[in-house]
Amino acid sequence: MNIQNTLENTVIDGMKILFEVDIPVIEFQETRKEFEGDLTIVVFPFLKFIKGNPFEIASKLGDFLKENSNEISDFNVVKGFLNLTISDEYYLHSFDRINNTKNYGIKKIDKNEKSVMVEYSSPNTNKPLHLGHIRNNLLGYSVAEIIAATGKKVYKTQIINDRGIHICKSMLAWQRFGNGETPESTGLKGDKLAGNYYVKFDEEYKKEIASLIAKGTSEEEAKKNAPILVEAQNMLRKWEAGDENTVSLWKKMNQWVYKGFDKTYEELGVNFDINYYESNTYILGKNIVAEGLKNGVFYKKEDGSVWIDLTEEGLDEKIVLRADGTAVYMTQDIGTAIQRFKEFPDLDSLVYTVGNEQDYHFKVLILILKKLGYTWAQHLYHLSYGMVDLPSGKMKSREGTVVDADELIIEMTDTARSISQELGKLESYTDKEKEKLYKTIGLGALKYYILKVDPKKRILFDPKESIDFNGNTGPFIQYTYARIQSILRKADFDYSKKIINMPLHQKEKTLIKLLEYFKETIYNSALNLSPALLANYTYDLVKEYNSLYQSLPILGNENLEKKILRTQISNQVGKTIKKSFKLLGIDVPERM
Repeated sequence: MNIQNTLENTVIDGMKILFEVDIPVIEFQETRKEFEGDLTIVVFPFLKFIKGNPFEIASKLGDFLKENSNEISDFNVVKGFLNLTISDEYYLHSFDRINNTKNYGIKKIDKNEKSVMVEYSSPNTNKPLHLGHIRNNLLGYSVAEIIAATGKKVYKTQIINDRGIHICKSMLAWQRFGNGETPESTGLKGDKLAGNYYVKFDEEYKKEIASLIAKGTSEEEAKKNAPILVEAQNMLRKWEAGDENTVSLWKKMNQWVYKGFDKTYEELGVNFDINYYESNTYILGKNIVAEGLKNGVFYKKEDGSVWIDLTEEGLDEKIVLRADGTAVYMTQDIGTAIQRFKEFPDLDSLVYTVGNEQDYHFKVLILILKKLGYTWAQHLYHLSYGMVDLPSGKMKSREGTVVDADELIIEMTDTARSISQELGKLESYTDKEKEKLYKTIGLGALKYYILKVDPKKRILFDPKESIDFNGNTGPFIQYTYARIQSILRKADFDYSKKIINMPLHQKEKTLIKLLEYFKETIYNSALNLSPALLANYTYDLVKEYNSLYQSLPILGNENLEKKILRTQISNQVGKTIKKSFKLLGIDVPERM
């Protein structure tokens, strides 16, 4: 519990006793730097409930709090602002509570609580993962970890898009141009091999379009009738009909891709509890649509296609079944959502981590499920995130201009190696230790740079900027953690003693106050599905710690009790950095 929570009831009681009014909400602010105090109560909103001079109301309330609250040692009033000075005893007591709470800020998973499912990644099997997938994976994984830290059971899941025209394009190009090559024969990861043939398909497709146009065919007709596309469409029909050779090739190439994905996930440090496959789920929902048609939720058009009219809700009409009876993505997503809640009876909510280009799709999906009568649909959330841009422009998979996830991880490690070697502080490290550190720094830089940004915002990703050892970056925070571990290793005294009575420096109070907010920050991050709140809290904590480190002696303090307290604060800040970064999926080095 932080100081605001502690004081709120006392303030409400004071207003009742002093002015015989019930104040529903108390507005607290950090005291402005030019005024004395730690916490400010804004008195102006009270004027809705009581007539009087704001200065006099604030003064009377200040006297009451000073007399009736152990937390308040003094106060001053500036116009309608009551600036409170929090007692050193309060901060010491609060810090002792934090220090003696095992795994402070992290709640154990309550098996009796309802669970949450978080879906993320959900790649196509025709290409390797790229920078956009990295943001998706980092967001989904971190949100799942943060929700789990609030005591809820979490299922991490993905739905792999392993069927459709896109994979047939890779399959057909491999058949035509691959000469039987495999990941083993080429030394390429399977997802990269499949991706190369997706690009190859597009190259050949464009050649055929140009050839048809040169012969007098219109561009529109050429795009539809290019022989290689027609053949890919035929391949898809064969797959859906269960053609043995087509299904066999599909299984072989998908297995290559899955192995490639797993390697990337391992490098990225993300995992899943359950995998769903579109090849198993694409027909789910057809029976639900038939039932909804009977109940009047859906309607049929003259051509036999099935739709839902959402114009009254400010949307439009949406198809849920084609005229030939085949499913669309919406059919699949309706069925998959229902299937998940059947498979996991303890499931309370479901979070879809999907880019903001699918905002409309998820609005429609959730609305349809509500109309079908599923009460849990009100607990479906779309974690909508902005795209990742590069200084060079937009990524395009079919043209092979994406930033490959594996290559980016290697590039980040190489950049960390280059910068670390320039700083020249690793003389005592073995080569193996150095390589592990470079990877920790490189991945930490990448993950933090992406996660510190509000999910809704677009990101312009600059690898070199992300590995700066100063400012709001992963390496800066990692370096501070390593600095704290160095202090703890050098501490040649017992710093476990409880400090109960000592005047505190403002910088010590600021850090204790920030440590108090750790648990609340985790809760707010989970509530808002935003790792950015936790990331930026950690940066603020680190910034304040470095301010104390640079201006006040820690191990060099002549006063033993002051030395003990500052070492304890250092230790707790280090623990908080480590816990926070773990929830963000980032490792911290013991030395740097």
